[in-house]
Amino acid sequence: TGKTQICHTLAVTCQLPIDMGGGEGKCLYIDTEGTFRPERLLAVSERYGLSGSDVLDNVAYARAYNSDHQSQLLIQAAAMMAESRYALLVVDSATALYRTDYSGRGELAARQMHLARFLRMLLRLADEFGVAVVITNQVVAQVDGAAMFSADP
Repeated sequence: TGKTQICHTLAVTCQLPIDMGGGEGKCLYIDTEGTFRPERLLAVSERYGLSGSDVLDNVAYARAYNSDHQSQLLIQAAAMMAESRYALLVVDSATALYRTDYSGRGELAARQMHLARFLRMLLRLADEFGVAVVITNQVVAQVDGAAMFSADP
C-alpha cells in the first residue's frame, strides 16, 4: 500500500547522512500485517546510491503477531537502542492487531487502554533515544453499518 511504501522509503532514507536529509542511524521496523518487503528496500536504496546489503543490515525487522507481542517488541527495541544509534522506529500498522485482538464494542475500553499504553511506550522511546517514530493506521469506512457522513442533498 502507499502507507507501507512510505515506511519502506523512510527505513532507507533515515540511514542517509544528516547533510543529505537523513537521520544517520538504523531503523527498527515492526510489521503487524506481513507487508514488509526487503526487495522494496533494495530498490529504494539503489535510487539513493546506497549499498542494498548495508541498508538491509541496518534495518532490524520484527513481525508482531498480537497486541501483547507488539508491546513486547518495544521493550526489545529499547534494549537495542541503548546499544546502537537508531534514527527511526516504524510500526506498520499500529492498530491492526488491536482490531483483531479486541473485537466488538464490549472490549472497546480494554482495547483503548492497551493501545494508549502502547502509544505511551512509543513516546517514551522517542524521548529517551531521540528516535523518530512513524506509525500507520488502517482506514475504516463504517463504524456500525451506517455511514458516518451522508451527502448533503
